[in-house]
Amino acid sequence: MFVVRAAKLDDLPDVELLAGSLDTVNLPNDPAALADVLERSESSFAGISDDPAFLFALEDLEERRVVGVSMVIARHGTPADPHHYYKLDVDERYSVTLGTVMRHQTLEFKRAFTPHTEIGALILDPTYRGHPKKLGKLLSFSRLLYIARFPDRFCESVQAELLPPFEADGSSRLWNWLGRKFTGLDYLEADRLSRENNEFMQALFPPGLIYTSLMPEEVQAVIGAVGEGTKGVAKMLRSIGFSFNHHIDPFDGGPHFEARTDRITLVEQAKDFVLARSSDSNCQGLVGAFTDGTEPRIVLGPCRESRAELGLDPALLGILGTRPGDSVFASVISREGEE
Repeated sequence: MFVVRAAKLDDLPDVELLAGSLDTVNLPNDPAALADVLERSESSFAGISDDPAFLFALEDLEERRVVGVSMVIARHGTPADPHHYYKLDVDERYSVTLGTVMRHQTLEFKRAFTPHTEIGALILDPTYRGHPKKLGKLLSFSRLLYIARFPDRFCESVQAELLPPFEADGSSRLWNWLGRKFTGLDYLEADRLSRENNEFMQALFPPGLIYTSLMPEEVQAVIGAVGEGTKGVAKMLRSIGFSFNHHIDPFDGGPHFEARTDRITLVEQAKDFVLARSSDSNCQGLVGAFTDGTEPRIVLGPCRESRAELGLDPALLGILGTRPGDSVFASVISREGEE
């Protein structure tokens, strides 16, 4: 049995093991930094953080360990700490002499000062991937249910930065061809530095348009591309209203997906239900029990929807710590007969 809940500082050993497999900016493979992430998350759930970022933990209740994590950064991109990206566009040229129209893909380095909410840092223990309980979906969607339940804590749009294809040594083709030439840093050096200070990006990245046709074809191929291990995430996001916004990561070229918060299908459809006991089902639901936002407990499983009532198996009621007659916040993500 599995539940998504707020990550706690006590989870640090399990989170360290998970972070070691990815080592991202938001979830670095560094025990001291991870402890800071967990402390910041606890403050965020408690509503006392000035810069909230929420880390959700997927717990295997039988093994009593955290087997996955996912994050929501409530506000990313501010005047004090802008959001950096390359804008992907097309420059169209026409020659009267040749009677020819030429279309060139371009990149332009940009900064955004209006904040958006960012979802990211999703890691699932490899031994749990492909699990029949759809644990990746539970881990990813739980963040959105929390956003739907507490919309005032988040922004009007949500973005997700997806990982592109990487080289065997973990480096990026785009960075090796472009970023390294303008900063003198290799990919991992630049990635680590940007976690603490990204001033060098604004100071050293070239202004104006960069024509991607000047790049080798193998570099062009990774611009806006989704890595093999991330294709399932991209498909999942598209199914609930996200789309590629033609922005890419300036380090590795990974695509940014975006949606208006209130247009995300899961958020749009989420509402309050009264719980009932049920041994059969007519839908699949993401169901959350919340204690003032500080102690979320979220499950994904079969349920019976009947107007304002939601029937759950007694085992799921127990995982949520609820009983018939209690109120929950839920989103039905599929019904009988639907894919």
